[in-house]
Parts: sequence; structure tokens; C-alpha cells
Amino acid sequence: MRKNMTATGASVFLLLLASSLWAQGPHRYQPGFNLFSKEQDVQLGQENAAAVRKQMAVINDPLLTDYVNRVGKRLVASQEAQESKFPFTFEVVADPSINAFALPGGPMFINTGLLKAVDNEAQLAGVMGHEMSHVILRHGTNQASKRNLLQLPAVLASQMAGNSSMMGQLAQLGIGLGANSVFLKFSRSAESQADLMGSHLMAEAGYDPMEMARFFNKLGGQGGGAHGDVAQFFSDHPNPDNREKAIEREAHILPQQKYGYQSGEFSRMKSAVSKIHEPQPKQQPKPQPQQPTQ
Repeated sequence: MRKNMTATGASVFLLLLASSLWAQGPHRYQPGFNLFSKEQDVQLGQENAAAVRKQMAVINDPLLTDYVNRVGKRLVASQEAQESKFPFTFEVVADPSINAFALPGGPMFINTGLLKAVDNEAQLAGVMGHEMSHVILRHGTNQASKRNLLQLPAVLASQMAGNSSMMGQLAQLGIGLGANSVFLKFSRSAESQADLMGSHLMAEAGYDPMEMARFFNKLGGQGGGAHGDVAQFFSDHPNPDNREKAIEREAHILPQQKYGYQSGEFSRMKSAVSKIHEPQPKQQPKPQPQQPTQ
């Protein structure tokens, strides 16, 4: 009798917990403090995208370009992406590191290393949805605003007057596109937000949000980012606490539906990207041994 009462109590507790989660609903985030206008986000992204195309080898393979755009457009059709009104674009670049990045306003670049690493289309959609969420939530320009609170208003006002390009004006504050650009380096809080919003974009597009968690877990298992091809990902995407569990909780709160959408082109994409040989990263010069002093 007592065992039955204990089992009943446990069932009631689980039902109450589930009801509480359903009542809360999925997390909803709004962009934070920002000195940039949305139009300036777009201009900044387009100017920086032009610079990226000069610095990196853009892959013009029609199959790969069409593939990432198919996945991207499904994610863009989601409610949160539509409400942002940002003009997202998707391009593949020859880079062996497992990564992708999206600039303010919407330009996204997907490394060939990421295409080679994903196990299925949903995992690619997970990374792309995560990057799109950074754009929607304006994390890049939010961080730049917070770090340059005093100097930035005058620079942006000057830029609006048409004095020079956005990149040229921001360079005066030491804000550029490089590897450590403020526009591409996010806090753990921003990463958590992008994870959860990214799971929303995935679910609406028909992709299982848990595949995002599985892919991040896979990368974490490769030495926690110590491996060269993975290190850049965790450098740009600091791992929030309990990342996989947080995505799993969010997936259970989302409206239940059938997942499993596939464009049907994943195998062809894998075949095409396997034939691409990325340029080798530049080797750092080895330090020369010091000569003994006389």
C-alpha cells in the first residue's frame, strides 16, 4: 500500500513539474541595450562581409551554395527570424576549422570544416540557427555598445552624416573584424540565449533541436576543444554550464511536433565537400634558441 502511495506521489510530482514547464513556455529573449540602429547593423555586416570575401576563399560550388541556402531559408522562415527583418545570406568558405560565424545584420559564413563534421542535416541547422540567433538578438553590436559607451555615440553620429564607411569609423575605436573582434566574441550568457533561440528556429523548420545538443556534446568530447579543428569553435562559443541539458529542457517545452525534415541533399553535400582541400593554416615561426652570452 505504502509503495503504491509513493509511486502515486512521484507521478503527481512529475505531472506538476511538466505542467509548470508547459505553463512557462519556451524562453523568449529580446535584444539588449544597443547604440547601433538595426540599419547600422545591416550596413556594418555588409561592409565586413565584403572584407571577409577578400580574406577567405569563398566556395562557389553551386551544390554547396544551394544546400546551405536551402537549410538557411527554412530557418529564416521561423517567426523570430521573420520578426527581426534582417536580410540573412549564407556562403561557404574553405576553412578546415569546425565553425561558422554570422555578422551583424545577417551575412553568415559556413566553414567547409563544419560541413565535413556534421553527422546529419539537423546538426548543421543547429549551428546555423545558433549563429542566426546571435544576429536576431544583436549580440555583436550590443557588446560593442557596452564596451564603447562613451566614444561610440559620436562615431555613429558622424557615420550617419556620411563622413566615411562604418568600418572606417569603428576602426578609430580599435573595433575591427579580426579573430578577436568584439562582434564575434560572445559571453556565456549570450551563448545560452543563442542555444535556446536556435532550438526554436530548428523546431519550426522541422529539425530536432536535440541534434544541436548532440553536436555540441560531440565537439566537447573531442578534448573539450583542445583539438585544432575544434578549438576555434569553443574560442568563439564559450561553453555555458550544462549546455546540453539546457537545450534538452527547452526542447521539451517547445510545442510538440514531428521532427525529421531532410532536404534529401545531405549525402551529395558530403560528397562535394569531401573533395575540397582547404588551405593549410600558416605555420608560426619557431623560436630560435638563444645564443649563450660571452
